Amino acid sequence: MSSPAVRYVAIGDSFTEGVGDELPDGTVRGWADLVAQGWATSSGAPISYANLAIRGKLIWPIVREQLEPALALRPTHLSFNGGGNDILRPRTTVSHVTDAFAHVLRRCDEEGVTLILLSGANPSAQLPLRRLIQRRGDELSDAVVARVAGRDDVARALNWPDRELARPPYWSQDRLHMNTRGHHRVAARVLAALGQDAPEEWWSLPETHAADHLRGAAYYRAHVGPWVQRRLTGRSSGDGRRPKFATWTTVTPA
Repeated sequence: MSSPAVRYVAIGDSFTEGVGDELPDGTVRGWADLVAQGWATSSGAPISYANLAIRGKLIWPIVREQLEPALALRPTHLSFNGGGNDILRPRTTVSHVTDAFAHVLRRCDEEGVTLILLSGANPSAQLPLRRLIQRRGDELSDAVVARVAGRDDVARALNWPDRELARPPYWSQDRLHMNTRGHHRVAARVLAALGQDAPEEWWSLPETHAADHLRGAAYYRAHVGPWVQRRLTGRSSGDGRRPKFATWTTVTPA
């Protein structure tokens, strides 16, 4: 039996790993998994799918640790996003991040791989230091788009400017990762960028009746404090984690 014509691999951080879209068994799904399933269903043919993303990664470790293993799989398409963890660090420059995007695009060109370029969703309205994060995210989003100007062969799924996606009902309790609703909306945008049909309801699933988000000191204890502690000790939420799909898995039409 011949292998699927589409071979899609995703690299990145928690956004691409799928954190926030937890399944009942505790595993994470996320927009990239949804794209693989939606792509197979829309095209009516199986596709090969791999996902090397690891939560907590800065952008250049993503490139150094994930890009070449992903290209070694000989994909037809590669999605890339990163920089969300970088813009939370005040000394990171926009050029430091955009240079990584340029490197990934160059390597995809050399290997004949179609790049799927994503910007992350915008969590700033709900976070401490919201104005700083908004400004740095705007600068990064504009700079990345400028780096791929004139490249109509690059599939673009730009989520940062999406004001609907920035609203609280699309975010998990930590306010930094999208929930199931958010991941479906991103998946719908990626499929549209690829010329595929996503289920219409993916753009805005019904709001869930989850517990109210933590507020005030309770939020800081549960989410901000542990994040600060990891920064101070040089640890990452992704330490010791392995990619959930390090080699090809076949996704069939639903």
